[in-house]
Amino acid sequence: MKTIDPKETKTAEVHALLLGAIAPRPIAFASTTDLEGNFNLSPFSFFNVFSAKPPILVFSPARRVRDNTSKHTLENVELTKEVVINITNFDIVEQMSLASTEYDKGINEFIKAGLTPEASVLVKAPRVKEAPVAFECKVNDIISLGPEGGAGNLVICEVLLMHINESILNEEGKIDPFKLDAVARMGGDYYLRANGDCIFELPKPIRNKGIGIDQLPEFIRNSAILTGNNLARLGNSETIPTDEEVAEFKADPLVAYTFNKFGNDKASQKKELELLGKKLLENNQVQEAWKVLLLSGKV
Repeated sequence: MKTIDPKETKTAEVHALLLGAIAPRPIAFASTTDLEGNFNLSPFSFFNVFSAKPPILVFSPARRVRDNTSKHTLENVELTKEVVINITNFDIVEQMSLASTEYDKGINEFIKAGLTPEASVLVKAPRVKEAPVAFECKVNDIISLGPEGGAGNLVICEVLLMHINESILNEEGKIDPFKLDAVARMGGDYYLRANGDCIFELPKPIRNKGIGIDQLPEFIRNSAILTGNNLARLGNSETIPTDEEVAEFKADPLVAYTFNKFGNDKASQKKELELLGKKLLENNQVQEAWKVLLLSGKV
């Protein structure tokens, strides 16, 4: 394990390590105006949501590491106290990246990136027409985190209006992650596309409190086949199947096949049952997995 002291390391190296490790990060594609009404558009991956009532988003334009200058977005939000935070998806990711170019003040990144400014309702800054979601915000506060290059500035934004393209909604009116096709920032030149194989479902902990990994039978807890994730899914169960339920499950075709295939080879029976239990867990068939694993303990 390599240990690094930020105080003893160049800021650029610390910056790269932070961005490489803390990933993926959502991207705030922030549109602002200056006092003369000139548009500015720039992405920031120091960004997230922090409250629902009031709805609060926070992003952080950091001071440039190389020369300790501030970004035009920060200057604009300090002056106008307004911003629109647009969400980037895969369809516009390269245009978003192009808008991150450090053009001179007064240059319109909407034009440079080939994106369409659309008038907002409550703030002067325009939103990105092509973005699947846009949040019109007032800036409640700006907190400087330091005076040196690399220091962030927390821009605390209260959402006044949300604009959501209906094409990304499912039948229940919720945002469908596959239709959204969001992108996120990794380290270096890498991004992540939140679609296809990158998206997986994970059941939330049950409301009545799961039994926890510590309450699993020792032979399951110490399995060389089951992973920590597998054990956690078992630990999210409220109860363990009864002996009667486990005994009845021995007639399940897959279980019966396993016992018959390996005859008196107890070691192979146990291994195959654990592998079957693992597969069932990964298919979210938790009760079936429990029964198979408990049977493996009786071999």
